[in-house]
Amino acid sequence: MRSQFLAYRSSWIHYLLAGNGKRLLLCMHGYGESADSFAFLEKDLPPAYSMLAIDFPYHGQTVWKDGPYFTPDNLLEIIHAIGREQGIAIENISLMGFSMGGRMVLHMLQLLADKTNRLLLLAPDGLRVNTWYWLATQTRIGKSFFKYTMHHPGWFFATIRVAKTLKLANPSVYKFVNYYIEDEWMREELYLRWTSMCRFKPDLGKIRTLIRRHEIQVRMLYGRYDRIIRFERGEKFSRGIEALCTLKILPCGHQLLQEKNGEMISNMLSD
Repeated sequence: MRSQFLAYRSSWIHYLLAGNGKRLLLCMHGYGESADSFAFLEKDLPPAYSMLAIDFPYHGQTVWKDGPYFTPDNLLEIIHAIGREQGIAIENISLMGFSMGGRMVLHMLQLLADKTNRLLLLAPDGLRVNTWYWLATQTRIGKSFFKYTMHHPGWFFATIRVAKTLKLANPSVYKFVNYYIEDEWMREELYLRWTSMCRFKPDLGKIRTLIRRHEIQVRMLYGRYDRIIRFERGEKFSRGIEALCTLKILPCGHQLLQEKNGEMISNMLSD
């Protein structure tokens, strides 16, 4: 893949490109990952496609200096700026999002529905409101409490240990929380990342209406043993758009972006 930087306002946006086709595959990565998460797809990319993957603020090589929030309008401007710089038409789009990136592509569909022909959701966030994320990023008290906890996490560790003991938190969630909260630097990254992305809030009712209106093909992929994002959320989302939507479940956990799944993910572009 070809590595490039875009000067955007006061920031530098890193992105990767692959392929030379007229159809655009726009990829949005998960939390703590980067555009490079999609690099393995290059060898299976259909010739009709070009692939664009962007490092989001506080991820990968992007240097973000434009305030605490990264908004859908920012991302839309960046996509169009890259298109102009690289001579890529922002049309005939397939939107692909993994985990956190799923929430982002769902919101971006609301801005790009008339240019989108396919929506690819890989264990996507955004199909259900995460109560803790909503409290931490959308309410005044929650924002203050979230910031305090990132600097004084002792009470949180004690609570999650009790929840695990009482079997109120499954082992996967416990492991996930400890991984991202235990280290001071990672807590700071978590605060910056969650805060910066909080403006991506997909309206699922509106999205279903747009999918039907523009006859957008929806392809969803989940891991059967994923304890972070369950496939039942995808089944619920598909109600009302069944004629346009398929859901497949692989015998794995949350991390679907692996080379062994490359051919299946690429087939989602044409099935």
